[in-house]
Amino acid sequence: MFFSLIVPIYNRPDEARELLESLSVQTYTDFELVLVEDGSTQPCSDEVEKFRTKIKINYIVKENSGRSDTRNVGMKNAKGDYFIFFDSDCIIPPHYLETVNKMLTDDYADCFGGPDKEHPSFTIMQKAIN
Repeated sequence: MFFSLIVPIYNRPDEARELLESLSVQTYTDFELVLVEDGSTQPCSDEVEKFRTKIKINYIVKENSGRSDTRNVGMKNAKGDYFIFFDSDCIIPPHYLETVNKMLTDDYADCFGGPDKEHPSFTIMQKAIN
């Protein structure tokens, strides 16, 4: 199964680097990242270039229009059989896509979702927001 990971991003090059690092070590590699820059004044293009040889990246730069419209732009440009949405501050565990692929192969579903988990380094405030 080919996955399209759709991520809107706005002024977060540091978060982009952490996200890209986590995606570069996925055990399941049949995916593309559709990273949509939403009119940032601090773009993540330098970080994207560092990972182009490790990850299939479709990097789109557009005028600022908000997260929802930016996700829609990502979907219009995605090529996957399945769309998975992340925020730019996500760090994806190495076996995430392998687990999703196995789950969908064993018990297919048209869509799925669930809670996320805060990173152990989060402050008390970040954990409360999560």
